[in-house]
Amino acid sequence: MSGYYIENFGCRAAQADGAAIERQLAGQGMRRVVMQEADVVVLNTCTVTSAADQDARAAIRKVHRERPAAKILVTGCYAQRAPDEIARLEGVAWVVGNSHKNQIGNIVGETYSNFVPVSLLGQDTRQLSPEIYASDIFAHTELLAAPVFDSIERTRPNLKVQDGCDNRCSFCVIPFVRGQSRSLPLDSVLREIEELERAGYKEVVVSGINLGRWGRDFAHPRHFVDLLHEVLRRSSMEKLRLSSIEPMDWSDELIGLMASSPRIAKHAHIPLQSGSDRILRAMHRKYRPWHYAEKIERVRAAMPTAAIGADVMVGFPGETKEQFEESRKFIEELPFSYLHVFTYSPRPGTPAAAVPAQVPIAVSRDRNRMLRAISAAKNLAFRSSFMGHTLQAITLSRADADKTDALSDNYLKVEIDGQWEPNRWMRVHVQSATEQGLRAAIESGDTPKLLAPER
Repeated sequence: MSGYYIENFGCRAAQADGAAIERQLAGQGMRRVVMQEADVVVLNTCTVTSAADQDARAAIRKVHRERPAAKILVTGCYAQRAPDEIARLEGVAWVVGNSHKNQIGNIVGETYSNFVPVSLLGQDTRQLSPEIYASDIFAHTELLAAPVFDSIERTRPNLKVQDGCDNRCSFCVIPFVRGQSRSLPLDSVLREIEELERAGYKEVVVSGINLGRWGRDFAHPRHFVDLLHEVLRRSSMEKLRLSSIEPMDWSDELIGLMASSPRIAKHAHIPLQSGSDRILRAMHRKYRPWHYAEKIERVRAAMPTAAIGADVMVGFPGETKEQFEESRKFIEELPFSYLHVFTYSPRPGTPAAAVPAQVPIAVSRDRNRMLRAISAAKNLAFRSSFMGHTLQAITLSRADADKTDALSDNYLKVEIDGQWEPNRWMRVHVQSATEQGLRAAIESGDTPKLLAPER
């Protein structure tokens, strides 16, 4: 039986795509192995920044160097954007864009239907011309979906229910490599969640490229909040955690449902990008700073203990010192729990990449450091507010001699005294702050299974 190895790069949606690819390969009778034993190595790439492209190229070179007899299949967003560029790299056998990602099982299966494993052939490293499968992504209507598990935790599966994006932010290449917004049908979502329930999972992370647009592409359009209502009504999954949702999709109904349901994690990630109105307009974002601030204030009023996070970009072309300062002050005044700060990276073919007033990288890095410092201070203040309080947390699979890692309902890393069984929700009493999270003890009366000490 031939073996495959897959490495995923980038966002939650890419991780979910990787899980769907694994289903396809398993359906071809292949088994997952470590890279050093693989006959086929799949690299599922990202292209959101130039650094992501560099990471993919470095991975290709590493695989070819360490496993020269393996066939390398490169897929994902970078493969969709620049297939010819990837095909020129030594060791690549296939380049499969997102447009053909749902055919990877058949593409590999046709080659391996009469396959003799590499181990029996010796180290024949002759390079053949790569086969390229990439076409118009906007003609692509299928959505790959399979629950994906963090390679360390394996307790909080991520389910992609939406892909693609109909926005045209001037800095973003994602719509051109993932296509138009499309949604996983409700029955398919429920079926995947039911399977996860039967497997014993207690939390699922609901994700997408533009998650708040779920259902808008249906013949009879629906809203994302409709999906949540149906999942809550027709499943018994203990906790739903929502990934990033754009500001304009945080309706009063969505905020109210999240606040009122104990089965939805109190965690809102709302991309900002900039607090400067002029920069937001140049980015082609569909909201103004005051609109954004109003959404944050409504979320905080409805859920005083919720984690509220944002994506923020520095160094967008033309961003002046005054505009950055405007953004910095705006961010400082809002009740964020954390920030994901990014330095602008020009993407080929995007309007922003053609703007002549590019910000010097040294200036962008200074601005990045300033916002990261603000994020660290806000996160410490948020964590410190729970000293002596009780939180709900789910145990993860990692544990050492005296503690178990967990994640709170409101997205805080928690170290719990003792070794406890993973994948269990429990109530914990916060005792102190750690460098990245909190230290806590099981609340009296909550008795999850204590693991036997390792011998």
